[in-house]
Amino acid sequence: MTESPLRRDLLQELLHAYGPCGQEEAVREICRRELQPHADEMWVDEAGNLIGLIHGADRQAPATRVMAHMDELSMLVKRINSDGTLNMTPLGTMYPGNFGLGPVALLGEQRTVCGVLTLGSEHTTKESQQIWETKPDQGDQALDWMHVYVFTGHSPDELAEAGIRPGTRACVHRSKRTLIDVGADYLGCYFMDDRAALTALLEVAGRLARDDGRPARDTYLVCTSSEEIGGVGGSYASRMLPGDLTLALEVGPTEAEYGTTCSGGPIVAYSDAESVYDKAVADALLNAATDLGLSPQPAVLGAFESDASHAKGSGLTPRAGLLCLPTLSTHGYEVIARQAIPDMAATLVEFLRRGA
Repeated sequence: MTESPLRRDLLQELLHAYGPCGQEEAVREICRRELQPHADEMWVDEAGNLIGLIHGADRQAPATRVMAHMDELSMLVKRINSDGTLNMTPLGTMYPGNFGLGPVALLGEQRTVCGVLTLGSEHTTKESQQIWETKPDQGDQALDWMHVYVFTGHSPDELAEAGIRPGTRACVHRSKRTLIDVGADYLGCYFMDDRAALTALLEVAGRLARDDGRPARDTYLVCTSSEEIGGVGGSYASRMLPGDLTLALEVGPTEAEYGTTCSGGPIVAYSDAESVYDKAVADALLNAATDLGLSPQPAVLGAFESDASHAKGSGLTPRAGLLCLPTLSTHGYEVIARQAIPDMAATLVEFLRRGA
């Protein structure tokens, strides 16, 4: 099998695109452009999922659904204060420390406004209670959403004119989303979850569409919506699309408790906090990666969920699997090996061609 290089330009384009839960249009349009030349059929469903069908060699066999999510961890405006500052609440499991204080993009209905997520000045005493209680040598409380706010530099009327109100999505600003090289072998950025896996999925589309490399079964490549708030899009697609297997592509934690490393091969999950994955599916993924010489990493994950485990746990798919890119600092400033995306794509193509 010919190895395909990492499409760094595509990964960077996906990383720069804002895609908060339920508002993934910018990411979806990039995926639509990339998927269009390769899919036999393509559409957007009622949940906002982009779906591309690639016909398999055996049209009578049960289909496979492969999913990578378009949404990112983000924030909602909870309250607009009289001075134009904003109180926020998270969309997905994230804390202010995960992405740090700094610029955010407020996606108003009329225009996007730049604000700054801030705690306030460290040069304060107990009189500034919300700052004081987060200091390790004073209140010693973990920084949480009740402590921070967004400074906008605008009045409430100006924010209203921009279409910013409670419920408006806010994302980490594009200025903090540029891919960096970490040594010779690694790449770092926010939101590898799940833009790195989307890059792999789109690479797979091109390789499966070739006449000499068709998957064994009909394969639905699904770019899903709202995964970070409970696998909403993936569960809907698992219910509506034909097939007996939902396979999720994700970032995977690299920690001693799981025996996984950032320098290792693709992570194949046997369970997570939501569901137990099918052993036959996990074994087949493991074998595909092993036969390609990729040193896969089997893992039993905790505090982790995916589109596939949500669908399996809800009875929306009889079989489920999870293939992960080994990732340092998941839900933070994430680091992956430069080869992780091509390795995931190669493993998935081999798995789908074998038709497990």
